[in-house]
Amino acid sequence: MTRKLRLGMVGGGQGAFIGAVHRIAARLDDRFELVAGALSSDAARAQASAAEVGITRSYPDWREMARAEAARDDGIDAVAIVTPNHLHAPVATAFLEAGIHVICDKPLAISLAEAEALAKLAREKKKLFALTHTYSGYPMVRHARELVDAGELGDIRVVQVEYAQDWLAEPIENTGTNKQAGWRTDPAQSGPAGCLGDIGTHAYHLAAFVTGMLPKELSAEVHTFVPGRKLDDHVQVMLRYANGARGMLWASQVASGAENALRLRVYGTKAGLAFDQEYPNDLWFTPLGGASERLTRGRVKSAIAAHATRVPPGHPEGYLEAFAQLYLDAALQIEALDAGKPVPPESRLLTTVDDGVEGMRFIETVLRSSGMNAQYQEIGNG
Repeated sequence: MTRKLRLGMVGGGQGAFIGAVHRIAARLDDRFELVAGALSSDAARAQASAAEVGITRSYPDWREMARAEAARDDGIDAVAIVTPNHLHAPVATAFLEAGIHVICDKPLAISLAEAEALAKLAREKKKLFALTHTYSGYPMVRHARELVDAGELGDIRVVQVEYAQDWLAEPIENTGTNKQAGWRTDPAQSGPAGCLGDIGTHAYHLAAFVTGMLPKELSAEVHTFVPGRKLDDHVQVMLRYANGARGMLWASQVASGAENALRLRVYGTKAGLAFDQEYPNDLWFTPLGGASERLTRGRVKSAIAAHATRVPPGHPEGYLEAFAQLYLDAALQIEALDAGKPVPPESRLLTTVDDGVEGMRFIETVLRSSGMNAQYQEIGNG
């Protein structure tokens, strides 16, 4: 029987949201054991947080953790990085240098230069660098990708993607009661992009993941609706693709009434498809001139969807299972890399550091275009 991989975590202590999600996802398929962590920059809080979740090796500093774990015979195989954005690159660099695989929250970094340096280092060290673009783990998103790959939609003409939330519709970062709002609206911790980096990158990646296409150029406007807020809370982007297709991306965290409304529609010369993250077990497929067909998780004949499916049809799978899929695929790849074997084909849809580089290229191009009154700018990804 394959042993559980030993996992460490940086960030994700008391009061954090995404750390708990990572911990659930990591253990859902029983492939990881969380054994070490530097869960807070405050030593007492780090120790208390570790005790709450049963971590046996707690460190007051992530640099010390990287050094110590690399020196242990039973040191961690991988580290999950769930810190604010400004720490992603320095923490990942330390663990890659120590020879430890990395699973990092998005966005990858706070600049394209940081992102490209991380990608280069991961290649040099021959270590996995997984990026948690959660929504690519849904079975029906993977099936949508397969439909596009198989030519079921024909030539892609239109790509429409949106991600709407309302949790920042008011200046809750000023209340001191919401840790997430505090750092996500702070340029020193979040980087130069607010809504754009937080959920705009998810929308961008989802469209690229399903269609297999990256836009060639874009025209964008980022905007801040809440007075006094230091980063954007709304973004709208026009996309042009090399094959002549056109697209639009809209992301907003001030869309009153919206919960977590990530939606994708793709239209080709033969058919269209639609996916709504709030109903992730369904995918709608409509042939040109024909009736819409509701495709459901567990019923579609798709190997890549089946790989991401855990329970029988009619039993809902959702966000946590999609997140867990990334950890399962990461485990399969780590085991293969450490054994000097080829990466298993079923795990190859895992989002990686290269997806993160494209996300940072998107962020920087959007900000450049917006600063030039929405003039079209080349993205530079070919």
